[in-house]
Amino acid sequence: MPEKAREQAQLLTRGTLAAQVGCTIETIRYYERIGILPRAPRSAGGHRLFGEDLVKRLHFVRRSRELGFTLEEVRELLRLVDSRAYTCARVETLARAHARDIRNKIADLERLTAVLDTMASQCSGGDIPECPIIEALFDTRVPPPSPSASARRSRPSRRG
Repeated sequence: MPEKAREQAQLLTRGTLAAQVGCTIETIRYYERIGILPRAPRSAGGHRLFGEDLVKRLHFVRRSRELGFTLEEVRELLRLVDSRAYTCARVETLARAHARDIRNKIADLERLTAVLDTMASQCSGGDIPECPIIEALFDTRVPPPSPSASARRSRPSRRG
């Protein structure tokens, strides 16, 4: 098979790519819109056609997101790859920083679990509308969450 025909046989439409990678068409469009994926060329019929390089890139993005990297962290990794300026040491630094963030989140979740368990232990589970959990949530004497905790929660979601 000639080279050009083999390349065209490997091109995927957005829908086929989404099904193959396990995401939605809208996720692919979103990644194109924010520049994580370059816009794929169009067929004569106007469909975007994704070659092997874009398929691999989307797999990279999806796997990175599954590991909890934010879109900005994925973007930074891709910048390193695209510029061919990455070293194993640089990627290791990013991975260790991400692992540290995960450990911090786990610690936050453990503290949250303890607070919720304490609140739940004060609940009788009865049929009356008075509930210590609801009262604790309305308690204005409890300080608001720290800015760093709020910032971590406001990071982009892991979806996509």
